[in-house]
Amino acid sequence: LASKPLTRFVNQHPTVVVLCLSFLLMIGLSLVAEGFGFHIPKGYLYAAIGFSILIELFNQIARRNFIKQQSNQPLRARTADAILRLMGGRRQVNVQADSDNRNPVPVPEGAFVEEERYMINGVLSLASRSLRGIMTPRGEISWVDANLSIDEIRQQLLSSPHSLFPVCRGELDEIVGIVRAKELLVALEEGGNVEAIAAASPAIVVPETLDPINLLGVLRRARGSFVIVTNEFGVVQGLVTPLDVLEAIAGEFPDADETPEIVADGEGWLVKGTTDLHALSHTLGVENVLNDEEDIATVAGLVISVNGQIPRAGDIIELPPLHITIVEANDYRVDLVRIVKEQSVHDEDE
Repeated sequence: LASKPLTRFVNQHPTVVVLCLSFLLMIGLSLVAEGFGFHIPKGYLYAAIGFSILIELFNQIARRNFIKQQSNQPLRARTADAILRLMGGRRQVNVQADSDNRNPVPVPEGAFVEEERYMINGVLSLASRSLRGIMTPRGEISWVDANLSIDEIRQQLLSSPHSLFPVCRGELDEIVGIVRAKELLVALEEGGNVEAIAAASPAIVVPETLDPINLLGVLRRARGSFVIVTNEFGVVQGLVTPLDVLEAIAGEFPDADETPEIVADGEGWLVKGTTDLHALSHTLGVENVLNDEEDIATVAGLVISVNGQIPRAGDIIELPPLHITIVEANDYRVDLVRIVKEQSVHDEDE
């Protein structure tokens, strides 16, 4: 009757096997000693066995609590936390040579640890992110209208720092193809047709539900170009370039016509509404802004979700430990917020 329950218990708790073998070894040694005439008080054995059982009980309770805590986090998050703990615990001492006296100058410990932690976190969390948090949103896309005059198109190409443009027919949702600014300028000088040139390089379109890992294979087929992201109704939501994926891993690389998404402002930060929540979480060192169950990818989506509606400029939103003030907003979107993080007792001690 007891064999199956005991077998099941031992299989679930391997450390109990080692404990039982230790008990058998202890009892065997005492019997051998008594066979040679050396008497060992039984109280010593009982005390050792009782103490070992008590320690094993505490070990089983701690193990059960650990498993219960880990089950509340996805496997990817647990793996990321484990690797980040290892990266944070590693001690680095780099040595650089002074240009004047060639003497080695020690670099402070952990000089690059923070960058390494950011990149490791970016790689491990890439699959859990949505395209909406990685892509360049619709409102920031520079596109060429094939219905414009040659002079207007030429002026637009020369005034923009981008090298690739989607060519559309009247509106962004009517994409004809993707062209390079250099090739299009040469074609315009030769009197070529813009729409015909763009049709030779059709755009690659992906749904906004596509996994970022699978997006990498699509970007390889794009051969240095970008992909267009649409929703289920075929409306363009944004575009994704290889640089956007790199920024999701290594941090932001602003273009010539862009400003950083997160800028330090005294005791707080000025944050664009289009900022990805993963980047915000890492910069501010908070975790409660991310919720895998909610389909929210940006700071604007977060404040709208917490407020219940699009807030107005000057509104204040409390999301402990974050104090969010709306700086720029209109009836359609949130453009800029100021975030102040409340200092915890632990942070103040550090």
